[in-house]
Amino acid sequence: MSLSANSSQLNKTVFVSASSIIIALLLYTVALPKQAQSLFTIIQTSIVDNGSWFYVLTVAFIFFFVIFLGFSRYGDIRLGPDHATPDYSMPTWLSMLFAAGMGIGLMFFGVAEPLMHYLSPPTAEQGTVAAVQEAMKMTFFHWGLHAWAIYAIVALVLAYFSYRHNLPLTLRSALYPLIGERIYQWPGHLVDVFAVVSTVFGVATSLGLGASQVNAGFGYLFGIEVSTTNQIIIMAGIIGLAIISVATGLDKGIKILSETNMVLAVILLTLIFILGPTVFLLQAYLQNIGDYLSDIVRNTFNLFAYKKTTWIGGWTIFYWGWWLAWAPFVGLFIARISRGRTIREFIVGVMLIPTVFTLFWMTIFGNSAIDLVHNQGVVELGEMVSKDSSVALFVFLENFPLSTLLSFFSVLMIVIFFVTSCDSGAMVVDMLCSHGSNNTPLWQRVYWAVGIGMVAGILLLAGGLNALQTMTIASALPFAIVLLLAIAGLIKALRVEAFKQDSQLITPVPHSNNDRDDSWQVRLNNIVDYPNKGNVNKFISKTVIPAFKSVADELKKNQINVVVSDENGLSLLVDHGEEQQFVYRVFAQKHLQPDFANEADDDEHNYYRAEVHLGEGGQDYDIMGWSKSAVINNIIDQYHKHLHFLHLLR
Repeated sequence: MSLSANSSQLNKTVFVSASSIIIALLLYTVALPKQAQSLFTIIQTSIVDNGSWFYVLTVAFIFFFVIFLGFSRYGDIRLGPDHATPDYSMPTWLSMLFAAGMGIGLMFFGVAEPLMHYLSPPTAEQGTVAAVQEAMKMTFFHWGLHAWAIYAIVALVLAYFSYRHNLPLTLRSALYPLIGERIYQWPGHLVDVFAVVSTVFGVATSLGLGASQVNAGFGYLFGIEVSTTNQIIIMAGIIGLAIISVATGLDKGIKILSETNMVLAVILLTLIFILGPTVFLLQAYLQNIGDYLSDIVRNTFNLFAYKKTTWIGGWTIFYWGWWLAWAPFVGLFIARISRGRTIREFIVGVMLIPTVFTLFWMTIFGNSAIDLVHNQGVVELGEMVSKDSSVALFVFLENFPLSTLLSFFSVLMIVIFFVTSCDSGAMVVDMLCSHGSNNTPLWQRVYWAVGIGMVAGILLLAGGLNALQTMTIASALPFAIVLLLAIAGLIKALRVEAFKQDSQLITPVPHSNNDRDDSWQVRLNNIVDYPNKGNVNKFISKTVIPAFKSVADELKKNQINVVVSDENGLSLLVDHGEEQQFVYRVFAQKHLQPDFANEADDDEHNYYRAEVHLGEGGQDYDIMGWSKSAVINNIIDQYHKHLHFLHLLR
């Protein structure tokens, strides 16, 4: 697999097509608002009535498939070469994926959703303890493992094909096992266009939620009127901040904002936990988890088929559509920051750790809010939530000491979440339109940052959050189909990985380093020697290159296409046409000397090894000091394993 497109240039086909589709939808919405609103309603009703089973089945399959991958033999495969290490520390990694994946939603729905389920439970009797339990159970279900499983599978597909097989970091690469080089033609363009449109409307939905909540917060703190106009003004200001952030790049603006917001989130959570019914919240958290896990299979497949209700369309189907619509954005962003982790480590990190924090957040805010209404008689909180869910958080905070300070703190968090969602969304869409490249001109990132804000603003004017909600569910439908095809491609590629691992188990006939009587002494001296870089490079030049050339000459006699190159380290590449090529590389790799070794005269305490790298990455063994014959035999051993791998693959 190889990159056959220029990843440094704008993909005009995807850029123009996606922009045209988005602009066409917006023009239709502005020109014919009543007709558009009517159409949105028809689309949402039709999807809920006729397509809800598909959403539920798709999410269920993704959920169980991701769990299977985490426990399977594939879990040891690394997202990148075998020698790769993670680009970011665990705390930074978790902060960045959490801010992108859940930020604004937690602030908007942390109080509102549990209360709304309590006030209008899908099956329990309103105002009862059963309603409290069901409210938290359904909140956990919507914000728990299923949501992060959707993010995880998209990110895993993207990271695997990009970092393991050097394909573009875009969704089209997942279809390589199914359609091959056609990913660079119209099928691949179509997939990326779907991903761009889905991402833009998905992010716009969250921006609409964020704008309404920031407006509500400003109204509470400063008496600013809550209106669509003010929300548009707020959105414009946030877009300006997002442009500044996106201009600084991933490792500065987005990283710093994500880490800052994670710290603020922990502080706010801790304050509410301490100021609220602390012991009760701990008890509720454990019981909520038990209730959630005990009913997870039933709720996963529950379509309320025997009880006609609009509840599932307004909640579960909306959430599955929201997570699916956000998945290209969040998935690509998580993939971008996850290079070097194993599949098992990745799945545990993406699914389990953020879920534990998310559900704790929902317990602290949701159970505290329900307790105020159910046990303490603060009925006005329930009334305000039913009237306008965007003010739920601020009405809730009025019941705590230092409520004004807490509200200001919350507005600051929402603004930062708002900015990180917009700038990371713009970065992801720009990558989808640029062959997966993150090194793009500033105007492209600014274009998409402004574009996402305009989509959210226009849809707010056209029909408020209902229009945004409908577009989210609708845009998720084509992407769900693409995602299922991508999973099929991933399964096929992972089976190839399994064959590759099996082929490595064959034991070739051992070859000695040389035939001299003192060969064991030469071998021992090589093992305990700690050469400098110059000596290793000299060995590569005097021994490895001639060995490569001898093997290449012999293969050419058998009409096999082979190339010896020094462009990316010293490489021997054997081409097998449509089948996977054989790659054998030797690098001078620097390491720290062990304590018992003598200190090197130069390069401080480091030494170098002549390490072998195959197509899948470093093999972590050293051939420094080997004879030409031994190097040749090692190449043949690895080539033998590769041919056995191709045999298994057929």
